[in-house]
Amino acid sequence: MQIHVLGAGAGGGFPQWNCNCPNCDGLRKGTIKAKRRTQSSICVSGDGINWVLFNTSPDILQQIQEFPPLQPARAIRDSGIVGIVLIDAQIDHTTGLLMLREGQVKREIWCTDMVYQDLTTGNPLLNILGHYCGVNHHPIAVDGQTTFEIPGAANLRFTAVALKSAAPPYSPHRNDPHPGDTIGVLIEDTKTGKKCWYSPGLGEIEPHLPPLLEQADCIMVDGTFWTNTEMIDMGLMTKTARSIGHLPQSGEGGMMEALSPYKKARKVLIHINNTNPILREDSAERAELERHGIEVAYDGMDIVL
Repeated sequence: MQIHVLGAGAGGGFPQWNCNCPNCDGLRKGTIKAKRRTQSSICVSGDGINWVLFNTSPDILQQIQEFPPLQPARAIRDSGIVGIVLIDAQIDHTTGLLMLREGQVKREIWCTDMVYQDLTTGNPLLNILGHYCGVNHHPIAVDGQTTFEIPGAANLRFTAVALKSAAPPYSPHRNDPHPGDTIGVLIEDTKTGKKCWYSPGLGEIEPHLPPLLEQADCIMVDGTFWTNTEMIDMGLMTKTARSIGHLPQSGEGGMMEALSPYKKARKVLIHINNTNPILREDSAERAELERHGIEVAYDGMDIVL
């Protein structure tokens, strides 16, 4: 299984266009040791030719231009993307669908019924695509038992589970969470038996997750915030990380502690907010992650299982 990180940043990327926090200001001025990051997305392949795209960020065109396997190579118009899996209906994970509107071949999209509802009502991106390339929607079950495969994605099998989270602000059920608003996915290479767990939005380790995490050879999870009060402390928000569905890395019950039981897995953080000090490659926070055996994803990172 090949996993390619197209984008490792949270919404807005890094640096964020309107942010003058120490990280963003430092990166623009070249005074900190850090890499630019586009908004989070990965693609996965079992044969190195046909790829499944997880989420479509607003930066998708740049991401495709920087990764040749997704580019046209077999016909006058085509792509290495054989299917798209949406983890949620958030803007930073779905807006890129509008950038993939060209062509006569319908986009093959796998998502939960809740995500499909949000993207045909509150933010009707899929309806808009119907006026261009069109969409084939494939529902995803979230019971942790039902697997699915994507035609053309050789040797790959997927299992999804619901994660506790809030729907996007534009969702008709914003204040009434439903299973399937956000999912985590176990990706399996049926040829080698290797598995990757992917959940860029993870608010807590719920009881049904450890059995899935224990199977994983790579755990790629939410790296949004370092502390629970990061945005409050900077005067940027009045809500905690946990209250908006992100498990911070530090503190009691944080991501470092939560990942400690999974010794065999390669552990990688993705969806990293521009304010997070782990973006600084020489920071004390990055060093602490490394002591816990946890990596920080970056655009262009490749993982082979």
